Amino acid sequence: MTVTRFHDLPLAGSERPWNKEAAERRVRAWAGAQHGPNARYREAHLWYDGEEPDEFGSYKLPFADVVDGELRAVPHALHAAAGVVDGARGGIDVPGGDIGPIKSHLAKYYDKMHETPPWEG
Repeated sequence: MTVTRFHDLPLAGSERPWNKEAAERRVRAWAGAQHGPNARYREAHLWYDGEEPDEFGSYKLPFADVVDGELRAVPHALHAAAGVVDGARGGIDVPGGDIGPIKSHLAKYYDKMHETPPWEG
């Protein structure tokens, strides 16, 4: 199992709504990943199953969208991902050892947003 590498994506505006399905379509097109995930597609997610990296279903916790041709972290998506990692909506089904690294990844974006992650508040 694998937590994605932190890419320090620029932030989208805080007013940008999060539409997971629409973002998925744009990210696939931007990454050239219409037929299967690739390294660029991976950048838009916090976690994926490293044993099945060629399956779209292996990717969890999307947090980025394409804005003006550039991949950007979306604050509303980061908030949603942090909530799930912190137990909202039934939590997330990933190995327990991956939760800390996922939170660390998210905390870096929370720092960029000048906010405190929910598990620290």
